[in-house]
Amino acid sequence: MTELLAPPTGGRPITALDDGSGPTLMVVHPGGGDATSWDGVTRHLTGDFRVVRIRRRIYVPGADIALPHSMADEAADIVAIAELLKPPVLLVGHSSGAVAALEAALLAPGAFAGMFLYEPPVPTREPIAGAAGVRARAALDAGDVVEAMRIHMRDIVRMPGATVDAMFDDRHLREAVCAAAHAQIADDEAIDALGVGTDRFAALTLPTTLVQGDLSPLHLRERLADLAAVLPDARVVTLTGQGHAAHLTAPGPLAGAIRETARQVLQS
Repeated sequence: MTELLAPPTGGRPITALDDGSGPTLMVVHPGGGDATSWDGVTRHLTGDFRVVRIRRRIYVPGADIALPHSMADEAADIVAIAELLKPPVLLVGHSSGAVAALEAALLAPGAFAGMFLYEPPVPTREPIAGAAGVRARAALDAGDVVEAMRIHMRDIVRMPGATVDAMFDDRHLREAVCAAAHAQIADDEAIDALGVGTDRFAALTLPTTLVQGDLSPLHLRERLADLAAVLPDARVVTLTGQGHAAHLTAPGPLAGAIRETARQVLQS
């Protein structure tokens, strides 16, 4: 594995992890962790693909997070890395990383041959965080990182309360979740700042695979359906028996879905 370095934007270095060889997949990782969260999926792909995982600026360890955080900045970072890559490039995004990927495609559609988006929490009918995001920010500013992330998991992601309680009862899980709290809450706010609606995606003609888990929270599946309805060239793939974290629970099947999209998009 090597590291790519793009010219800084706004004085910040932009880096990405670069593995494998072959047709290029560019991955934008989800919130709550860094680019290594996709290690499992990457291992299933590098035998046949070059996998480039951008290190999202707010999730780099020790990052100084400038508020308000903007998806426009993330989009510019993604495009800066894409400009270092030999086309064609399949843009892969997961959760908030898929929202950033959408914004990058709007910014520079010619940089990508297609998209693979796993449950982007786009504010299609309502904000993703809304009032819960205000409460999470207040808790974070008051120094209660645990409460901020409880609100995020329970009221923004909308995981079952019992699942959230069990997660926070486990010290190791609690520490892992809370480590990215400042970045995660800024991420939620940046998505809400995009505004509610889908009309601006109607001109995005890139072939797009939208992926969902059949066990994922209902609002994520509804948002994905709304997006599918407005994108001119979209198809929906459902991962049976999976939720929002198939990169951890089913990296092989998720990689298989990416492989199928890459076959269609990169070899067409």
